[in-house]
Amino acid sequence: MSFESLKPKASAILSNLDRTPMARLEAVCELLRSEITYYDWVGYYFANHQTKTLHLKAYAGDPTDHTVIPFGKGICGQVAVSNENFVVPDVKGQDNYIACSINVKSEIVIPLFKDGENIGQIDIDSHTVDPFTPEDEAFLTWINTQVSAIV
Repeated sequence: MSFESLKPKASAILSNLDRTPMARLEAVCELLRSEITYYDWVGYYFANHQTKTLHLKAYAGDPTDHTVIPFGKGICGQVAVSNENFVVPDVKGQDNYIACSINVKSEIVIPLFKDGENIGQIDIDSHTVDPFTPEDEAFLTWINTQVSAIV
């Protein structure tokens, strides 16, 4: 499925006022995981700037023990500090990586901004080495722009 064909589906989910914002986020995570073959785990972490931690709020895929991540730790924690996209083609090459599963080969994390502040991020793990393209980054940035309107 193409990213362009997923946009209306994601928009419909996110604009459904009959569901809570977290239920809509979970549905978007499931949409992405089920429709993009190399998205094996999709989740949203939200920042607590006072404690400098990220907290998992919505996801699709296998459960993880990593529900709270300190700023600076792992790929997600680094994005909380840098405020920049982080694409990891092969997690074996990262010293500051938190292993969620032995099956994870690559990861992409895109920060979520609201009113100019990094409030969280979308985190995607793949069981494929180097699957993420600039099109993934652009699509996930678009998704986060839509998400920022409901959180």
